[in-house]
Amino acid sequence: MFDRLQAVEDRYERLNELLSDPEIVNNPNKLREYSKEQSDIQETVQAYREYKETKEQYQEAKAMLEEKLDAEMKEMVKDEISELNDKIEELEERLRILLIPKDPNDDKNVIMEIRGAAGGDEAALFAGDLYRMYSRFAESQGWKTEVIEASSTGVGGFKEIIFMINGNGAYSKMKFENGAHRVQRVPETESGGRIHTSTATVACLPEAEDVEVEIHDKDIRFDAFASSGAGGQSVNTTMSAVRLTHIPTGIVVSCQDEKSQHKNKDKAMKVLRARVYDKFQQEAQAEYDQVRKSAVGTGDRSERIRTYNFPQNRVTDHRIGLTIQKLDQILQGKMDEIIEALIMEDQSSRLESATNE
Repeated sequence: MFDRLQAVEDRYERLNELLSDPEIVNNPNKLREYSKEQSDIQETVQAYREYKETKEQYQEAKAMLEEKLDAEMKEMVKDEISELNDKIEELEERLRILLIPKDPNDDKNVIMEIRGAAGGDEAALFAGDLYRMYSRFAESQGWKTEVIEASSTGVGGFKEIIFMINGNGAYSKMKFENGAHRVQRVPETESGGRIHTSTATVACLPEAEDVEVEIHDKDIRFDAFASSGAGGQSVNTTMSAVRLTHIPTGIVVSCQDEKSQHKNKDKAMKVLRARVYDKFQQEAQAEYDQVRKSAVGTGDRSERIRTYNFPQNRVTDHRIGLTIQKLDQILQGKMDEIIEALIMEDQSSRLESATNE
């Protein structure tokens, strides 16, 4: 482990030199590449340097015990050695986690897609609840949300809603939301007071940049049509809604949220690029089933990952066996306890895999 840490520190120093090189400074692509690489390893380097400094203090304190000290001074040195030993163990554990290969998508923005599944109107209402939950959580993180496409129902829910979350590290926290979410509650329309079970599906896609997935104009079929639904004078009068079809994969994206065809096309392209990128990623990862199984629910999107039980005010995440009696707070966007538990479980699984390799 320490050979790897030394190599990381050496690379950090080399990057410092490169970022001061006029040739690199005048090359925007190289400058961005090296700056990101340095930023990615900076925390590891800082922790490693703190570890080395603590280790040096520990050795010096141990050496002091060999000197002639009075009883009080010797006791103080022993206390210092104990504290330094505890700190060394904590830093070693932190360094092991920092050496786990980082998901390259973690820092990216997110495109989330929520769809009502089994349960009709109740499933659509639940999809709306999930959208509001994620929006409030995003707000608490200082992130911004933007609706790309929404298909609402007469009862106030969504058959489908696609929205973007813009914020540093958004994907690192939201990626565990992929899968089927189940709700158990008494619908407002249920006169007999019976509990119904409905589901909604969530897909969380990292926003793909142009350089990561190449989509040629010739591979896209563009269709414009009149938007439908509530929206004022422009509805059904202008060809502002757009539909993009990626011919090689068959992926179709529609957008009519904006009054401008140009803005709708831009939004649709973001979703299309993310879906194509995600498809290629899923196909590549399919060759490494053991890796996907070790991750916490970032794979199969048909997997039932969580149950929201209203009568018991309970949320259960089935992947890690976590049950929290705070459903009302979680639906208000207070998801930190769940997300932190999922991140810790994922780190533990990755650390175990790395140790066994």
